[in-house]
Amino acid sequence: MSEDIKNENNSDLSATGNFIHTYIQNDLGENLSKIKTRFPPEPNGYLHIGHAKSICLNFGLANLYGGKCNLRFDDTNPSKEDTEYIESIKEDVKWLGFDWEDRLYFASSYFDTFYDIAVKLIKEGKAFVCDLNAEEMRAYRGTLSGPGKNSPYRDRSVEENLDLFERMKNGEFPDGSRTLRAKIDMSSPNINMRDPVLYRIAHASHHTTGNKWCIYPMYDFAHPLEDAIEGITHSICTMEFEDHRPLYDWVVDNSGLPAKPRQIEFARLGLTNTVMSKRKLRALVEDGLVDGWDDPRMPTICGLRRLGVTPEAIRDFCEKIGVSKANSKVDRSLLDHCIRDDLKAKAKVVMAVLDPVKVIIDNYPEGQLEFLTIENNPENEAMGTRQVPFSKELYIERDDFMEVPEKKFFRLAPGKEVRLKGAYYITCTDFTKDENGVITEIHATYDPETKSGSGFEGRKVKGTLHWVNADTAVEAEARLYDAMMLDNPQDPNGDMIMNPDSLKVVKCVAEPSVKDASPGDRFQFMRNGYFAVDTKCTSSEKLVFNRIVALKSSFKPKKQ
Repeated sequence: MSEDIKNENNSDLSATGNFIHTYIQNDLGENLSKIKTRFPPEPNGYLHIGHAKSICLNFGLANLYGGKCNLRFDDTNPSKEDTEYIESIKEDVKWLGFDWEDRLYFASSYFDTFYDIAVKLIKEGKAFVCDLNAEEMRAYRGTLSGPGKNSPYRDRSVEENLDLFERMKNGEFPDGSRTLRAKIDMSSPNINMRDPVLYRIAHASHHTTGNKWCIYPMYDFAHPLEDAIEGITHSICTMEFEDHRPLYDWVVDNSGLPAKPRQIEFARLGLTNTVMSKRKLRALVEDGLVDGWDDPRMPTICGLRRLGVTPEAIRDFCEKIGVSKANSKVDRSLLDHCIRDDLKAKAKVVMAVLDPVKVIIDNYPEGQLEFLTIENNPENEAMGTRQVPFSKELYIERDDFMEVPEKKFFRLAPGKEVRLKGAYYITCTDFTKDENGVITEIHATYDPETKSGSGFEGRKVKGTLHWVNADTAVEAEARLYDAMMLDNPQDPNGDMIMNPDSLKVVKCVAEPSVKDASPGDRFQFMRNGYFAVDTKCTSSEKLVFNRIVALKSSFKPKKQ
């Protein structure tokens, strides 16, 4: 293929750098003018950020090369599937910014075609009905270093196989008593090619076909057929399917279908301090260790959405991690960096105090209330300014005051002067404690000549504090989320343990501009991080903020 390939937007694709692009660019030519990909989730759980990588990759490749991407549900295992998962997956894909248009498909729509192809294989002597149970089948399969043995039922006649397979379909036999297997090669060095199972008996009701079927196709049989039926050109999947590729090609080659999809494997996403197993995530939900699949600590897309992460940040993250064949773990700090980078020019910067202690400005006029002009976002002047109330009594963060200041402590302390953001300089004159030694009030004086924006050019101070006016403060709940899991070096399987500090709930106060915030609205709480109004627990009586991400990051992006 030529070096100057263009997409529909006429942008140069020659610089695209991962191996999948190389395959596609080599395939595009006289016999292939457009690519077609698919995102094929199994509707047996909620999608997580690992699936987001696949979604962005499959839809992104189709968009880049002017092709199409299908959304297809691999619903071949009715015992574990639910329409709840189907609807959640559709919502997640749309929220990430991708559109399957009219190309929504279900594997179950092809069940009749699958059955016909299975019958064709039986007639051609390429499939047989086997009576071995699962344990016997494992014994016959052999090992990685030794060949397997043929099933004693492998040489049944075509007529007997056709009769038994139809009776399997009609529900005459119990679950697990018979399977339909491909007749390939029990001595193959690839165990997946040792007469794999194509169909199993399962008397289970299906969400689309009801009780029509008593047999269901195996994933390794159904998936390549789905791709071939839909005319998929590039079947992008994760590395664990690399050893299954010969079987994928065998099924397609023997199906009689004209399409010949190319299977390409890439490494799945691994993320530090994050569980990416559906089974383990389901256990967290079922054991009540999290607040459902959309708990903001969960790596599910609905959990990230509830936390307040934007789809743009996730797409940027998926772009930055790239695509390779080598399994590795991405540091969670890269995701946090992408979230901050996306929000820094979008989120309104407001003042909220998470651990409040009262400051009384003794020389400020009693009963006076003034409004100060503060910018909404220093990174984005277009967001304008707002008016923030200021009076005699304020709240500041408890850790912004120190009775006996340490070296290089530039915040408030007895006799020390600081600037209040957008307001005045104040100096601490006194403080009071309760019987437990906890500071309850701080007293200060202010200098009216130092008002922000007045042109004051006198003495300089090193500390600037955020604050909230006491009389107009909005009370809220702040949920401070951290990594859900911790590494467990004692576990030989590498399993992680739940972080006991993954959630801390505090009562906070905020400036009145947040009073009418809607669920999902995002803010930067000055010096405290990015927060979003919780979409599940916020009500007219209770305002709940989720911390999306802290302000500081250990991640250092590479210089371009």
